[in-house]
Amino acid sequence: MGSTSNFYGTTLAGGTRTALCGLGGCGTVFKITPDGTLTTLHNFMGQDGEGAGPEGALIQATDGNFYGTTTVGGSSGSPNCPDGCGTVFKITAEGTFTTLARLSPSDGNSPLGLVQGTDGNFYGTTEVGGNSCSCGAVFQVTPEGVVALLHNFHNNAGGFFASSGLLQATNGTFYETTFYSFPGNGIVYSLSVGLGPFVKSVPTAAKTGTTVKILGNNLLFATAVTFNGVATAFTAESSTYIAATVPDGATTGPIQVTLPTGR
Repeated sequence: MGSTSNFYGTTLAGGTRTALCGLGGCGTVFKITPDGTLTTLHNFMGQDGEGAGPEGALIQATDGNFYGTTTVGGSSGSPNCPDGCGTVFKITAEGTFTTLARLSPSDGNSPLGLVQGTDGNFYGTTEVGGNSCSCGAVFQVTPEGVVALLHNFHNNAGGFFASSGLLQATNGTFYETTFYSFPGNGIVYSLSVGLGPFVKSVPTAAKTGTTVKILGNNLLFATAVTFNGVATAFTAESSTYIAATVPDGATTGPIQVTLPTGR
């Protein structure tokens, strides 16, 4: 659900028929209102550097735009991904579409979706590709479209073939799972890129007077909580959970939890 209360999603196939996707179509991005009005915002073409076959969910970034990935298309094909290794794309709520980045074989093949980190960059995993064993990879994409490989999975140690998108926990670290491991049947792994801890409210928006949950770390020692600069009453229920009331006068903006020096 976007910030305007409309819903946004993708289809793996359908839409415009092209040479890459054939009669099945290359997929679409759509919008649907709460009352069921459906609008196709973009038809993927799978040509001229554009991707095809979006599989992971869309995310709405802090700039208000939506971001996602396609499983094929993008850069010229290689033996590891003859139809292209997939792309990262941006689309506005009105449907203005931009291919942000095209993955290369060394970046991985068939990305599974994105998460925006607290540093503003986007992080994702690929199901395969990335190295000679084609075991998948973890990558970073800046808002300007610069791709960096963060990790190659290997079938001789740990897990391989990422199974879902990354999640950033409030300690700043990313977590995910793999389908397989050697030995075993997959792993849960963590990946740190040096991002610090943060707090997150559940829900992310609420009316004045509503009690919301604030999730974080070392919260038992909190000395103050503010909603966009407005102080409020709160109760530290545990080291990872504060119950706080949205105060009168609060407007849209950051939630800040103050801890004693050294915490």
